[in-house]
Amino acid sequence: MNNYNTFYIVKIAMIAAVGGFLFGFDTGVIGGAQLYFTEYFELTPGQQGWAVGSALYGCLVGALVAGYLTKAISRKFTLVLSALLFCVSAWGSGYAGSLTELVVYRIIGGVGIGFASMAAPMYIAEISPAEQRGKMVSLYQLSIVLGFFVVFLATYYIGGGNALESSADKLAAVHQENLSRGWRIMFWSELLPAGIFLVMLFFVPHSPRWLVIKGRHDQAGSVLAKLYVDKTDADKQLAEIKTSINKSTFGSNTKALAGGLAFAIFIGVMLSVFQQITGINAILYYGAEIFSNALGYGPQDALKQQLWLGAVNLIFTFVAIFTVDLWGRKPLYLIGTLGMFLGLASLGFTIYTQQLGIVSLISILVFIGSFAMSMGPVVWVVLSEMFPNRIRSFAMAIAVGGQWLFNGVVANFFPVVNRSEINEQLFNGALPYFIFAFFCVIAFLFVWRFMPETKGKSLEEIENVWDTP
Repeated sequence: MNNYNTFYIVKIAMIAAVGGFLFGFDTGVIGGAQLYFTEYFELTPGQQGWAVGSALYGCLVGALVAGYLTKAISRKFTLVLSALLFCVSAWGSGYAGSLTELVVYRIIGGVGIGFASMAAPMYIAEISPAEQRGKMVSLYQLSIVLGFFVVFLATYYIGGGNALESSADKLAAVHQENLSRGWRIMFWSELLPAGIFLVMLFFVPHSPRWLVIKGRHDQAGSVLAKLYVDKTDADKQLAEIKTSINKSTFGSNTKALAGGLAFAIFIGVMLSVFQQITGINAILYYGAEIFSNALGYGPQDALKQQLWLGAVNLIFTFVAIFTVDLWGRKPLYLIGTLGMFLGLASLGFTIYTQQLGIVSLISILVFIGSFAMSMGPVVWVVLSEMFPNRIRSFAMAIAVGGQWLFNGVVANFFPVVNRSEINEQLFNGALPYFIFAFFCVIAFLFVWRFMPETKGKSLEEIENVWDTP
């Protein structure tokens, strides 16, 4: 019999995970909307990359600032701020009358995503029992891909649904409607989940570990008493948290960049970087354009094909949820990274040889499914649990900041590389996918050699992996 209140833990974890839903929704909406606002604003490839990638630099700022906020005002109130920023961004992006306005509101939303990407997995990890922590934090990744799937459905139907069965005049009318108003509605559709998230956050408690850091031990004990069935277990957990946080502390965060902790932060940063430079968000951001240009689909049908991406992403995330605490973080990561390499290499080959068709589509889906069962959730799980309590906010800010920095770099440069003369003349459009496949190999070797296994260990036990003082 479990010694913790499963229903209560799952409930508050799911509320925090809505931050991931908005992360996925906001990221996914750009994939459909950019098909139309690129034409509406007559953007160059560089401007298109800036419009798509600008939010990601906001994410970088948000993640770095969240390192301070999650410690200063709590994980919970950092999530509240993120919900407010999501609302402002959704309204403003749909209202934008110029590229500059659109970029400003996308950056605001990016800051909100940065806050959520730091605070949500951290909060979930800190309220979850060790043997269920991987599954609970994976709810955050599930929410991200659920957000992708829902927004792909929304943009598909807002964009005209199965319009290819219509006449040429109807197609032209649908396209014109999307140019003038459809892409704005795609952005505004985020207002509903953002508002719901904001309200629900007022019904979750503070993280007990944050409360102990702030010296609010009685309140921490009250939260733990709700998380655990037996008061003895709650008291024992509180004592372990106090011991962890009361260990000899560093004089400043910069002193954490020494010894084993420096290596832990290095691993965290590299996991974040690999999650981006292996191409997942290039496929998700530009999926409609890839289907439209590289694979020969029309705009409306390209939106329909994106539903396959969202569905596979969602299904294989459940594989991760049910295996991450059973198989472990490292085996799942390695298996998935191998699948990502095979999918990208196969896709690149079909584009290079111009043998486009069902194999190309299956290759993309293999890549998406492999990412969803491995690199997607595993990175968030490991980042949320690998750092000691007293420096978790600081260390996660560095690691997640690296993730958003390279997310932005990939988003900005993908359309430039994709439309470059070298890619078109020497690789027939396949160069980006070969580059991503190469980085999958590097990620596999790095994790196989350096990443420790954290399955089944309490957050306090994981500290010993790094031999911290």
